[in-house]
Amino acid sequence: MRPIRSVFAAIAASAAVVLSGLPASALERLVLRMPYLGVDFTINLGEGRSVEEVIQSSPDLVDLDRASEGRLLALLKTVFLSPLPAELRGLLEGSTGQPLLEQALNAAAFIVNLEGVPFDSSGSMLTKALRRAYDNDQNNLLGFLHQLPGEEASIDLSKLAEAVNRLVANQSDGLELVKAGFAAPVSSELFESLQDPTWTREVIRVSVQHRDEPLRVLVLKPQGAGNQRLVVISHGLWDDPESFEAWAEVLAAKGYVVLLPDHPGSNFEQQRAMLAGDRPPPGPEELRLRPLDVSALLTAVEQGRVLAGRDLNTKEVAVVGHSWGATTALQLAGGIPTDQKLKARCRDPRDPERNISWVLQCSWLSGINKAGVADSRVKTVVAVSPPMRLLFDPVQSLDSVNGQRSSRPKVLLISGTRDWIVPSGPEAVSPMRDTQAARLGHRLVLVDGGTHFNLRAVRGQAPKAVIGPVVLAWINQQMTMTSSFTFDAGRWGHPDRRLVDVSGQL
Repeated sequence: MRPIRSVFAAIAASAAVVLSGLPASALERLVLRMPYLGVDFTINLGEGRSVEEVIQSSPDLVDLDRASEGRLLALLKTVFLSPLPAELRGLLEGSTGQPLLEQALNAAAFIVNLEGVPFDSSGSMLTKALRRAYDNDQNNLLGFLHQLPGEEASIDLSKLAEAVNRLVANQSDGLELVKAGFAAPVSSELFESLQDPTWTREVIRVSVQHRDEPLRVLVLKPQGAGNQRLVVISHGLWDDPESFEAWAEVLAAKGYVVLLPDHPGSNFEQQRAMLAGDRPPPGPEELRLRPLDVSALLTAVEQGRVLAGRDLNTKEVAVVGHSWGATTALQLAGGIPTDQKLKARCRDPRDPERNISWVLQCSWLSGINKAGVADSRVKTVVAVSPPMRLLFDPVQSLDSVNGQRSSRPKVLLISGTRDWIVPSGPEAVSPMRDTQAARLGHRLVLVDGGTHFNLRAVRGQAPKAVIGPVVLAWINQQMTMTSSFTFDAGRWGHPDRRLVDVSGQL
């Protein structure tokens, strides 16, 4: 997942209007509720059109403006009169009725309420209100609010605090585990060997049957024959292969051929088209199509249509993924998504494990039963920050036959202790702990201070790729490569961050 300020700005603006139906009258009041302080601030919207008139018609704001010597007026002018993001209209018009927008609005409805108007999760009311604001040359928040139906909208700030506190709590397990554990040592030899590039790169196009357009694929190849082993790296939502090129550089420097497919249904270009109103958000079908991208790419290599002459082993392949790409990797490794948890838990806004990634996970419900697309060629997986709590137990690898271990691929799960998007507690620690996955050969590494985005590394940053060494060490070990640099050897730390294998603490 790529950081997309414009999208979240749009959703934040939408949150002021989590509502539905045709406007019977203009919105008259906006109430900020602070139950913990026993205070409500009422902003009277219906009695004025300018910010000055809004303040003069709201006694609470008059007093605050006087106490702030007019600074409140300046602040509200910035909030209410700044133009709405140019992409917002196209985003809403192209996203109305789509599962991802519906889930975002469902989450916002926990904090925002419009009294007397039925809730509309499709976003159609938002689109109509925004269109009227633009048509009236009022493309700002104040003009938008004036176009909403009902008499009063309220924002419960205590619920916002509750949501923030829940996200903080969802990081506590990971922080405690890292604090109690020991950081992996650093291999100075490895970092010295990454200083000078020993690989080549190219971009190719690969036709696949399940998509109308060819896949764009970034390819990194070691100089010489390499080790004849293949790794695929899958990017996250609204991201691209180049965000993870330094991971590939670490692997290519040690003999691996690395393929980084650009998933066209959920990549950076798709985001750009969505913001322009030209394409809807990624739908549930992408949950199935993304792993099909990887499988089709492996088949193209196997058939000699890609990388002909490299004599690559396509029977045992490693897949690395970030965010949604990590979910993709887990599907390929045999994780079978089911709807049981989605149906049971998506409807509860107070679920103690609820986090931002649930917006995406809950949007997959209608496509979940077709998303079991394992590929037997995948021997091992590195899953970095995967949204997975509601989908499956991807680290579960017990067969029910005679209590014997299965031959499913072993998983290295990596999570950052400061990840707000996919927090380590519910999305990494809990699944590993619940399934006792460590005794089955799976491992969990936590990165101290790691966020959802700072673990990525772009072209030319191989020495700065925080998780590059541990990814290489894990794949070396699972592929049984002749190398002293393995996961069990332990020297896969990084000088910039503490990396801790917490598997034994679970």
